[in-house]
Amino acid sequence: MEQWIEHLIIGLPSLALFLIIAVTLYTLGKGADWLVDEAVILSTRWGLGKAVIGATIVSVGTTTPEAAVSVLSAIQGKPGLALGNAVGSIICDTGLILGLASLIAPLPLNRQLASRLSNVQVGAGILLVVGCFPWASPAKVFSQGGVLPQLVGVVFVILLALYIWQSIRWAGSIPSDAESTEEGDGEAASAFGTLFKLIGSIAIIVVSAQILIPTVSIMAERIGVPKHIISATLVAFGTSLPELVTAITAVRRGHGELAVGNIIGADILNVLFVAGVSASATQGGLQADGQFFQFLFPAMLFILIVFRCGIFVSGDQLKRPFGIVLVATWLLVTILSYVLSVEMH
Repeated sequence: MEQWIEHLIIGLPSLALFLIIAVTLYTLGKGADWLVDEAVILSTRWGLGKAVIGATIVSVGTTTPEAAVSVLSAIQGKPGLALGNAVGSIICDTGLILGLASLIAPLPLNRQLASRLSNVQVGAGILLVVGCFPWASPAKVFSQGGVLPQLVGVVFVILLALYIWQSIRWAGSIPSDAESTEEGDGEAASAFGTLFKLIGSIAIIVVSAQILIPTVSIMAERIGVPKHIISATLVAFGTSLPELVTAITAVRRGHGELAVGNIIGADILNVLFVAGVSASATQGGLQADGQFFQFLFPAMLFILIVFRCGIFVSGDQLKRPFGIVLVATWLLVTILSYVLSVEMH
C-alpha cells in the first residue's frame, strides 16, 4: 500500500506534502483518542481489564501493518525482510515505545497478569530463535544462519489462537481493573457496537500511518536526508507507529495499563502472528541469515529480558527511571546495529 501511495504523491509540490503530513498527524491523534476510549468502554462492558483488551484486540489491530508488510515481503521472495521487520518491531516496541510511555507517566501494573503475559512474551522470543536455529548444522549458525520453516509458521498461528484464549482465561481469574464510567454505562449501545468503533479507530490509525511514512520519506529526500538513513529509521519506525500513538495516548488519558498490555501483546503477536503467518505463506519459510544470530536475536532477547526484570523489581507501577533504562537499551541496540551494518558494508 505504501508503494502505491508513494507513487500517487511523489509528484506533488512540497506545500501539498506538508498539508498531507499535518492532516495525517491529526487523524493519527484522533484515531488514537477514539481507540483508547472504545478500548476502555469495552474492558468495562466485558469485565476483562484494560491490559487484556490491550494485549489481544488492540494488539491484533496495531500489529496489522507489520503482518501486511511481512507477508507481502515473504510472498515476493524477500523472507529476510519479513523476519527482520518482526524482530525490529519487537525491539522498537519494547525499548523505545514502552520506555517513552513510562517517561511520560508511571505505568500502572497488575503484577500477576503482567508477569504471566511477560513470561509468554519472553517465551515467544525464545521460541522464534529456536524455530530458526539450524539444528542440522549448528556450527554454521553465525555464517549461514537458519530458516523458520513453513510448518513451524503453522504451529505459531495455532499458538496465537491459544494465547488469545489463555489471556482471556487469565483475565477471568483476576479482578478487573475496569471502572464504571459514564461513557461505558450510557453512550455505547452494545459491546459489539463498541467493538465495531474500536476496529474503525484501529483502521484510521493504520491507514494514517501508511500515508504518513511515505510522505515524510519523500519530504526528507527533498531536504537532502540520505536514502539509507531514511530506510534505516523511518521504514522500521513506521510499522510501529500505531503502537506508539496508542501507547502515548493511553498514558496521557490515564490508562497506562492499556499501553503495557498493547506492547506486550504486540511483541507476542510479532512472533506468532507476523512471523507465523509470513512463514506459513511461503513454502521455503523465512530466511534468518547469520546477522540474525550474531546480533538481532541476542538484541531482541536482551531487551525482552530487561523488560521482564523491570516487571519483577517494580511494585504496582513501571516508574520513570525504568523508562530511561528501556530507552537507553533501545538506543544502544540501534547504534550497535547501525555500526555493525556499516562495518559489514
